[in-house]
Amino acid sequence: MGAIASAPEATGEVRRVTDVMEGIPTIEGAGVRLNRVFGQPQDRRFDPFLLLDHFRSSQPSDYVAGFPWHPHRGIETVTYMLDGRVEHTDSLGNQGSIQDGDLQWMSASSGILHQEMPQPKEGVLEGLQLWVNLPARLKMAVPAYRDLRNLHVPTVRTPEGARVRVVAGTYQGQAGLVRGIPVDPTYLDVRLPPESRWEVPTARGYTSFVYVLEGAGEFGGTPSRAVSRGQAALFGPGEVVPARSGAEGARFLFLSGRPLREPVAWYGPIVMNTQEQLREALSDLRHGRFIRHQEPSVEQS
Repeated sequence: MGAIASAPEATGEVRRVTDVMEGIPTIEGAGVRLNRVFGQPQDRRFDPFLLLDHFRSSQPSDYVAGFPWHPHRGIETVTYMLDGRVEHTDSLGNQGSIQDGDLQWMSASSGILHQEMPQPKEGVLEGLQLWVNLPARLKMAVPAYRDLRNLHVPTVRTPEGARVRVVAGTYQGQAGLVRGIPVDPTYLDVRLPPESRWEVPTARGYTSFVYVLEGAGEFGGTPSRAVSRGQAALFGPGEVVPARSGAEGARFLFLSGRPLREPVAWYGPIVMNTQEQLREALSDLRHGRFIRHQEPSVEQS
């Protein structure tokens, strides 16, 4: 799915880059080596986003142990496969694989147990996982599962040569497949040819950041900041995010969402609002009460 869209110049206050950060090498699951772009419980700069992990390796020993059965409550997890395949199984009966260009958007809400097992392959296996916080009123809601296939993700091509995959939110009038998420996210996968310009309007007051997957570019208003592969840039207040790719072009994720500004109580894969709620979740795990709803909402595209 693709469309050519005109690119009227966005208007409004241009956002400046406030922070540029590198991913931190981390081992998660049963021994998966990855880069944690951000994900510290005390770091609220990315609210409503909690964590972004990027895994990329040509060595199966770095990832085949995978992420065996584990719980989630109070958050949404977004897995995006760039190259390779991951098998997913959960306690609510969902099962399948996500591979090149596919996404899985899972609202764990009141509780899900699942596993994600990368499959060995020749060449590079690469993907990302984003955690999105849920507001207090929905942390114990019915879980939802969205399976998004590569061919169904809308793509907008601009006259300037940009190619933008719209996972969530709207870009140039094209809406993504993921809708109805409480924090109103925009999730774009952007490819720019060499030495080209691009910009995107953002809602005032929303948190916005980019994470560079390939190449490098200059981001934000004057003075712009250089951001290269493996780095993220967080933007300050405003309504427009500009970008300019370097000599090799650039590929990056652009994300934006409405901050919740609520208390965060975080223990591993469970994110609630109070320590008492965390203790309840852990007690539920120990006593077999973690799964509160047996019939999740399931959407496939």
